[in-house]
Amino acid sequence: MKPLLAAAALALVASPALAASADYPWVSLRNSDFVVLIAFVIFVGILVYFKVPAMLTGMLDKRADTIRGELDEARALREEAQTLLAEFERKQKDVQEEAQRIVAQARSDAEASAEQAKKDIEQTIARRMKAAEDQIASAEEGAVREVRDRAVQVAVAAAADVIRAQLGPSESSALVEDSLKVVDAKLH
Repeated sequence: MKPLLAAAALALVASPALAASADYPWVSLRNSDFVVLIAFVIFVGILVYFKVPAMLTGMLDKRADTIRGELDEARALREEAQTLLAEFERKQKDVQEEAQRIVAQARSDAEASAEQAKKDIEQTIARRMKAAEDQIASAEEGAVREVRDRAVQVAVAAAADVIRAQLGPSESSALVEDSLKVVDAKLH
């Protein structure tokens, strides 16, 4: 506290109010230049006494350390971001390659499915054609048999009419007996 009072007293003594602007010797309290020099020296002395330069240097060093730490952290974050970017790009490339493989596989599967569907359709058409041909053959065979049966019936009826017209009652009895013998022989 005493140094502070001494500095205040010297500041009052060396105040510019006491300094005159007249021509006085340089080392005189009336010379304003000399008074300002003494005040400046006292001010610097007070700053040194209270260790203000050391405090300013400490604060500047602390700020420099803070900035250095922030720069290191920024570098670390940048490196991490670059690592993440490289990993993301690698994953994106892997995903694109996988997508291309999936598309190629899907195309291959679609072509194989289309080929199989084509074969299945050809087989189905062949089966239906065969079934239709079989039905036509069966219908044709049935029609031929029906025509033959009808022709036989017509021929038998015509023959019966002709035989009735030409045969008498005694001949028809003999013919019936011969027919019964033939049927009896074939059944036993």
